[in-house]
Amino acid sequence: MKKILNDPESYVDEMLDGLCAAHPEFYRLVGEDKRAVARATPGAEGKVGIVTGGGSGHLPVFTGYVGPGLLDACAIGQVFASPSAEQMADAIRAADRGAGVLRLYGNYGGDVMNFDMAGDLVEMDDIETTTVLLADDVASAPPEEADKRRGVAGMVYAFKIAGAAAEAGKDLTDVTRIAQKAADACRSVGAALSPCTVPQAGKPTFEIAEDEMEMGMGIHGEPGVWRDKLKPADEIAEEMMDRLLADIEVASGDRVSIMVNSLGATPPEELYILYRIVKKRLDGAGADIVMPLVGRYATSMEMAGVSFTLCKLDEELEGYLKAPCDCAFWTVK
Repeated sequence: MKKILNDPESYVDEMLDGLCAAHPEFYRLVGEDKRAVARATPGAEGKVGIVTGGGSGHLPVFTGYVGPGLLDACAIGQVFASPSAEQMADAIRAADRGAGVLRLYGNYGGDVMNFDMAGDLVEMDDIETTTVLLADDVASAPPEEADKRRGVAGMVYAFKIAGAAAEAGKDLTDVTRIAQKAADACRSVGAALSPCTVPQAGKPTFEIAEDEMEMGMGIHGEPGVWRDKLKPADEIAEEMMDRLLADIEVASGDRVSIMVNSLGATPPEELYILYRIVKKRLDGAGADIVMPLVGRYATSMEMAGVSFTLCKLDEELEGYLKAPCDCAFWTVK
């Protein structure tokens, strides 16, 4: 293992210390063990709070998207490990401004269990909570079992859209409805070329040959739909778009946003090579592209690979997508 670190067991705590030291205008640590990140300046009284949570190793997800127009707080676990229920409760308490709190996170068993327990804990503080789960990874289950799908980069769109709705003064019922609509509008698929290494484990999460790739692999190394020789960029992009467009209808006149996301090690140059095909396919369908996102938005440590996320917009979702937000990793003016 080659990583720039001290003690692997201190990896996450030292990362959080550095994140907050570098960006004190956005982030502060809260909770007894400092495993929840909250806005440096809390939202206005009476604003609905939005929290997320999950394992480290995915920056900017999860902690990076705390900020005005986005999330109010986030609980963070060890690399690829769920935060505890108490850490999640710390995040919920930090996000509460008297109007209730939306729990908005990915569909992973440990996160679901611990966020459910956290909701029970904060009930004793008279904090009302609701839940929206992201389940946007089309490779992880067929459409008829969509509730079993993993939550991946689609949560970035949901954070942005729900955060804008909360900032606009919508109540908890409405923010939850809008977040669910955003989650339902997203489809994602990924492809991996190399593994990553969890510091505490000290070895790669999986093995793959130098000349191979895997289509549909999850952000923790969960198995994909096929493994074969590495294909040219255009072929990879075409298949990924095939998989997205087979799962959600995009017709002439539709308005969509598309994210071409590095899983960690893939450089921007390669993302733009892929985006050529993405745009060609959406133009061919007659869709209008709104605010395309190309870069690192949801990573998996140093994994080489890419994910595409398609978000189908209506007037309401587009308005909130374009609304202002600010954090260390994404600003919309």
